[in-house]
This record gives sequence, structure tokens and C-alpha cells, in this order.
Amino acid sequence: FQRLLGFGVAPGEMAEGRVYNFSAGPSMMPLEVLEEMQREFVNYKGCGMSIMEMSHRGKEFTQVAKEADKNMRDIFDIPDNYKVLFLQGGATLQFSTVPLNVLGGAKTKADYLVTGQWSDKAQKECEKYGTGQVVCSSKPTKFTTIPDKSEWKLDPEAAYVHYCMNETVNGVEFNYTP
Repeated sequence: FQRLLGFGVAPGEMAEGRVYNFSAGPSMMPLEVLEEMQREFVNYKGCGMSIMEMSHRGKEFTQVAKEADKNMRDIFDIPDNYKVLFLQGGATLQFSTVPLNVLGGAKTKADYLVTGQWSDKAQKECEKYGTGQVVCSSKPTKFTTIPDKSEWKLDPEAAYVHYCMNETVNGVEFNYTP
């Protein structure tokens, strides 16, 4: 794991001009992985085309998808009665995916602990599909704290409670599961 992060890499193993990137979101990858990707980008496994050009129904890509599904199941111990979904997008996409899939019928409200910019955006996105109720907000303190649990106004009728474990923009992080 440390090698994957770049710790313990001998100076000669780092390609000239490369930097260590520990930013949120995309980060550095091992050089050997990048070199393999580079080799296979134009002609994936000798099939005559890039994986970026092939049909998602073709045998080469289908094999990649099956292997990715198997790896996810093995690594995270996902049971067979669950589907593994590979979706484009990041957190912002999930802000709509959750209410679109969970709200509906009698459940049209969700509770949001707004402790930073990400949970604030998630609550606003929920408003497009139902009611995103602000249970607590640290906006008045410029998202530098987590309001005390005694201040939260949870609704027992809410379909779910949304919180962002690690608000990376301002550095607010829950050290427990609410």
C-alpha cells in the first residue's frame, strides 16, 4: 500500500519531472501502471483498436467489465444478490442519484446535516426531487464546525439522513458515524 502511494520508491524509479500528488480527487499512479496504459491505449491487447474506441458490447470490453466486476466483489466481499454499478461522475453525480433512487411514494423528505460545501450542494440537489430538510448547518461559522447533536432536528419520517463524512474543502470531518 505504501508503495502504491509512492512511499519507499527509490529516486531512480520516479520518472523525471513527475510530482507527488496527494490532492483530493485524482492522484498519482504508479509509473508501471501508467506505462502499461500507454502501451495498451492505441492497441488494447492486440485487438487492433483502443479500449476507448471499442463497443461496450464487444468481447474485449465485456471481458474487462467482467473482470472489474469480479475484482470489486472479491475486494469488497460483495454478495451475488447485489449489482455492481460503474457510474461516470463523482460526488456531484451522487447528489442526485441518492434522492432519485430513495425518495418516492410516501417518502418525499430527506434530512441533511449541512457541515460544508459538499453537503450544502447535496441538499440543494435533493430539492429538485423532493424535500431536502436542513437538520443542522454550520454555514454561519463558514463550515468550520459540526453542530452539536442536541441541535439537530431529525425527522422520523425522513427517508434517509445525508451527511458528508469528510468535507475536504474546509477540512471538517466526522470522527464518528452519526
